[in-house]
Amino acid sequence: MASFGSLYVGVSGLNVSQAALNVTSHNLANIDTKGYVRQQPVITDFQYVKKGDSHLSSMQLGLGANFAEIKQVRDMFLDQAYRQEIGRQAFYESQYQAISEIEGLFGELEGVQFQNTMNEFWEAMQELSREPDNIVARASFVQTAVSFIERADNIYGQLSDYQINLNTQIIDQVNRINEIGNEIKELNIKIRHYESAGVEKANDLRDQRNLLLDELSKIANITYNEDKDGVVTVNLEGMSFVSEDLVYRMETVKISEDSDMLKPVWVAHGYVDVFNMDRPPSSMHDTDIGSLKGLLLARGHKKANYTDIPVRERYETESMYQEAVREYNNKISPSVVMTVQAQFDQLIHGIVTMINDTLSPNKEVTLADGSKMKILDVEKAPVGMDSDREMGEALFTRKSMARYSDWEEIQIVNEDGEIETISARIYIEEDPKDNYSLYTIGEIEVNPRVLQNKSLLPLMKNDKTGAFDIEVAQELLDKWQKPFATLSPNTLTSNNVNDYYISFISELANRGDQINTISLNQESMVASIDNKRAEVIGVSSDDELTNLIKYQHSYNAAARYINVVSEMLEHIIMNL
Repeated sequence: MASFGSLYVGVSGLNVSQAALNVTSHNLANIDTKGYVRQQPVITDFQYVKKGDSHLSSMQLGLGANFAEIKQVRDMFLDQAYRQEIGRQAFYESQYQAISEIEGLFGELEGVQFQNTMNEFWEAMQELSREPDNIVARASFVQTAVSFIERADNIYGQLSDYQINLNTQIIDQVNRINEIGNEIKELNIKIRHYESAGVEKANDLRDQRNLLLDELSKIANITYNEDKDGVVTVNLEGMSFVSEDLVYRMETVKISEDSDMLKPVWVAHGYVDVFNMDRPPSSMHDTDIGSLKGLLLARGHKKANYTDIPVRERYETESMYQEAVREYNNKISPSVVMTVQAQFDQLIHGIVTMINDTLSPNKEVTLADGSKMKILDVEKAPVGMDSDREMGEALFTRKSMARYSDWEEIQIVNEDGEIETISARIYIEEDPKDNYSLYTIGEIEVNPRVLQNKSLLPLMKNDKTGAFDIEVAQELLDKWQKPFATLSPNTLTSNNVNDYYISFISELANRGDQINTISLNQESMVASIDNKRAEVIGVSSDDELTNLIKYQHSYNAAARYINVVSEMLEHIIMNL
């Protein structure tokens, strides 16, 4: 019996060496396979036969070697670190791509700067101030105003189109998330079935699943756990995504009924939002992970305009203003597209209202009931050089709403405190709740009447002398160079037109540089972690060839051992 045991020792050596050679050749065959993890044979002792009892020895006879398992050489901590950091890198990369697109729209790097359009408008205004009675100067001024509005409309339109086009990327990423979820579920089923006998590990299937987890972690923030049966459950943004047998799909729906923008929601969880966008991105709280969230944050939730930037004068109380500032910092400022839309619109609104209020000034009066109202200031308003000497013709108008009402009689409280009935044109105020009432990009056009008849441009004194109002032309130049707005409620510096645009572009460039720096730092960190991970999971041809020689020698040694035992048995049998 001892001889048969000795033979089994040799046979087990052959089997174990052959299996180890198969593992090594499998590693070498997949050395360039993406996501492949080096496999390692685990060889243990087989059973022992006890011969008796002795205080000098264990009196056990070994029955050879056993091939326990083929294990993957992975470091779960490096996997977790890699998946978290690559998600953070993707978050900032998606935002930087958005900033790069926006910078291109303003043409600062392509030689077609919007600033050139502003400078042409400014130069035409200077020419007009020198010769306000020159019909050529008037025509040039009006035409540059048309070019100014057209270029502003074009840029803002491209911003809005890009904002909507981000929906396509969002849909693609949501679809890919669902596909990954289904693929992980199918792999879970195969792995559980393959490993149910407890004989072998489905390592190649696990490699595919880990590759999917790597890809998913780049799109969104995930956590995962593997149970004793080899099934991985995945949570995405804190919600169950892949369970043992189910995938909780997400879909894209409109943010609101009148919006063209989409957001991802969990269908199975009651159409709740996948992402909580009220929390600002922070590395400390891991709220800055995933390219999908980066896209949503860069895009924003609506098309912004100048009314989204809080200005203290618009609010009745300090608390209302502070609440508006918090709303801006939480929902507008984090979105690069919405921030640029609001700041750019504020620039155009400032220029348009500045020119309009100079050519067609208003004054505030107190009505008989105590309320206040703005009306055309007929005492200060310049008039056109046409025969009717019309006043109140602004350079810019709203497409869907006139600047003033028709002449009508109203009762006001005069300087003596008495009620007086006057004929006035009531200024139709801008209402933040009504986009058609705003002097905002898309709703502004050059006054069609002025465009058709340049003599209607009000630059003459209304004292019936027929003299040109040089003060009005000079006032246009002065207001252009006076501070009119801050970029945001978080800055104290009020800028004039030129300085505002320079600060606006500089802030956009600085924001892009900061995000790009974070992205590059993340890229370096991800590469460092990935290199460490590759050192663990990667296949080295030198190491595997060394193992190949080692296991080949082991196989040869087992074969020679069997030959020796066989010859010994033959000798014993032949001499009996």
